[in-house]
Amino acid sequence: MNRNRRAAAVEPAGAEAARTATPPQPGKPDDRDLVRDEIVLDSAIWVVKVGTSVLADPQGRLDPDRIHHLSEQICAVMDSGRKVALVSSGAVGAGIGQLGLPRRPENLSELQAVAAVGQSYLIRAYDEGLRRHGRHAAQLLLTHEDFDSRARYLNMRNTLHALFEYNAVPIINENDTISIDEIKFGDNDRLAAMVTNLLQAPLLVILSVVDGLLRTDPVTNARTDEVIPLIPRIDDDVLALAGTSRSALGTGGMKSKLAAAGQVTQAGGSVIIASGTRPEPLTRILAGRRVGTLFLAHGQTHRARKRWIGLTARPRGHYIVDDGARKAMETGSKSLLAIGIVEVSGDFDKGDVVGIRDRDGREFARGLTNYPAADARIIRGLHTQEARAALGSALYDEVVHRDNLVLIS
Repeated sequence: MNRNRRAAAVEPAGAEAARTATPPQPGKPDDRDLVRDEIVLDSAIWVVKVGTSVLADPQGRLDPDRIHHLSEQICAVMDSGRKVALVSSGAVGAGIGQLGLPRRPENLSELQAVAAVGQSYLIRAYDEGLRRHGRHAAQLLLTHEDFDSRARYLNMRNTLHALFEYNAVPIINENDTISIDEIKFGDNDRLAAMVTNLLQAPLLVILSVVDGLLRTDPVTNARTDEVIPLIPRIDDDVLALAGTSRSALGTGGMKSKLAAAGQVTQAGGSVIIASGTRPEPLTRILAGRRVGTLFLAHGQTHRARKRWIGLTARPRGHYIVDDGARKAMETGSKSLLAIGIVEVSGDFDKGDVVGIRDRDGREFARGLTNYPAADARIIRGLHTQEARAALGSALYDEVVHRDNLVLIS
């Protein structure tokens, strides 16, 4: 986290009251954490992601009481002067309940139909819960294309900020009725990370049915019940703790949550993974309590445009580069020139986002290409003057200019 920015932060109205809203109970130690306290103080925008298993009963049907309880907590966070965007699963679970189905469908078209029925009920339940506290729910159904298009991406951000000004709560979900990937093998953890980076929100809170990232016994290699309270950096050892399990009703698991946490922390935000089934998780986080696992920001804080290039838009193709080109980009903030390109993969146009990989296939950067794939294949491996001669009317010396280049590893 940027310490200069923390020092200069202005405390939102009511934050002091919010931090003391949950006092230590008699006979119990004060579990307030100064690191968490400082992060909360510095987080004027929260993105909260809640999974289906938190909102549904064991049969997979949406539980209105849990929706209302979550809405109450969201309003408490907003009463402290903060803005909250909610990424919520639950459309399929709501549809199962409304249609009286005995179980979750497995056929794709049936899942999409159930989601279409359930989404309207889900947003109505949130609106009822929020109206009790004088606020409104605003529905946003998104697909990957909304993030891939720069114009739609900016429109989405402007809409979200306008909703904040209206004191409304954006309720964001994948558009399950048309998005095949989400229902078949996706989840909302990645969507929540993308929304966090879109808003440049300092804090993402992921509410699940687990208490956080759990330790593994070094002798038996078995999962323990002990929550790791703080992760300074997500590395291979941390990723190994994720396992392969997932909740019975959800589509994701700890692995997808760690991937989302890595995407946010790399861009300069912090993440808390905690149980949404425990009492008052959001208000306890607001009070600086030790709730779940905190993942600290460790990456450079990118501006919105570079977050879109490096961490949000999907690459349309890839450049494979030699060791010299990688070293120049990583150590000298250099542009990518044609001479450093070994191979061109994919079909893309000028201005598209492309991934940049080394010879071993590891993607370490992304950027906006100045050339379409066909022209890039002609000039790969050539010196600048040779590239100009080969194309006849080359307009750029750089294939990817350093101002449009983002290192991602």
